[in-house]
Amino acid sequence: MRFTVLIPSRLASTRLPNKPLADIGGLPMVVRVAQRVGGPAGADDAARVVVACDSPLIVQACAQHQIEAVLTRTDHASGSDRLAEACDLLQLPDDHMVVNVQGDEPLIDPALVLAVARQLQASPDASISTAAHPIDTLEDYLNPNVVKVVLDARGQALYFSRAPIPVARDHGGERWWQDASGPEQPLLQRARPLRHIGIYGYRAGFLRLFPQLAQAPLEVAEALEQLRAMWHGHKIVVHVSLQSPGPGIDTPQDLERVRRLFAR
Repeated sequence: MRFTVLIPSRLASTRLPNKPLADIGGLPMVVRVAQRVGGPAGADDAARVVVACDSPLIVQACAQHQIEAVLTRTDHASGSDRLAEACDLLQLPDDHMVVNVQGDEPLIDPALVLAVARQLQASPDASISTAAHPIDTLEDYLNPNVVKVVLDARGQALYFSRAPIPVARDHGGERWWQDASGPEQPLLQRARPLRHIGIYGYRAGFLRLFPQLAQAPLEVAEALEQLRAMWHGHKIVVHVSLQSPGPGIDTPQDLERVRRLFAR
């Protein structure tokens, strides 16, 4: 299996200016991410890692650490649009697999990257692969900033939402997947809520198609771009990991926490 890890990186950030270049243990954040995922492959798998960015400063920082980077336009509406341009710049064939790793995830598990790529390879009827992990706390289940996903029997996504899904009608605000009793409990445990992890696998041809798809009403309502693909009939297959991902970086407080982790 051969695939490319694309890391979209945008210099502007309202909550953390110049986020891709923020220092983490002596290296820019985007370099940390690229190095982290640079060796996820097994004996029969190989990944090329490329940063798709909007600033020559990011290209320069990557070059200083032997990280491949391509300079894309600055006016892309989303990371997916930036990835589509990167596929063209890299001249990737339509059937080539791409894994999108966010540039603010310096603690991402390389094994998760490989699992998402393998999930897409094993699912020829799916346009996208992604990942999720079981939710442990009622707080996360109810938190609209925690995106949930529900799956069918084949492991394909039925829906993504910021709302608490699925809802156990007869169990109110309980941790019903852990606390419910009665003969239905085994089935409820299998319906345990899943937190979506923001990593995606695509084929390059779909990435080129995606920006041409009209925005979907559900995408706008939920502010979740993956719902556009589902609205237009594309299937998303989900790898369920038992491990929660490492913390991402959105705020100065997140950055300090990850810096402390690297210092240890």
